[in-house]
Amino acid sequence: MSAAVPFDTMAFARELESAGVPSVQAEAQAKALSGVLQKVEESRLQDVATKGDILRLEGAFKGDILRLERELKELELRMVIKMGAMILGGIGLLFGLMRAWPLPVQYVPPLVAQEKYIPAPSIPVPPQNLIRP
Repeated sequence: MSAAVPFDTMAFARELESAGVPSVQAEAQAKALSGVLQKVEESRLQDVATKGDILRLEGAFKGDILRLERELKELELRMVIKMGAMILGGIGLLFGLMRAWPLPVQYVPPLVAQEKYIPAPSIPVPPQNLIRP
């Protein structure tokens, strides 16, 4: 694949030689830079091709993606139902154990009707005329 960016290796080598770089070294640097630019362009074209491939594959797998989303929603609903059943089962087990082994409570019998309404003892009040000032 040729580089899409125009790069004149001879002009680059001459520029380096005029700056004082030896001829052999200037040609080697020009060749190396040309290779680097070519690799960069190839990777950029590969990225563009990859994005196109992804879009094409996304269109091809659209049905599979929708099916997976639907299956995930169904799985979520089944998990919610199972979790609710476990919570209700745990509460039922707790109440069953409490019924089988009740907590010890002191029994206090209810008050008898007579005990409820016992009138207070009456205190005799002396007559007013018997009190001496």
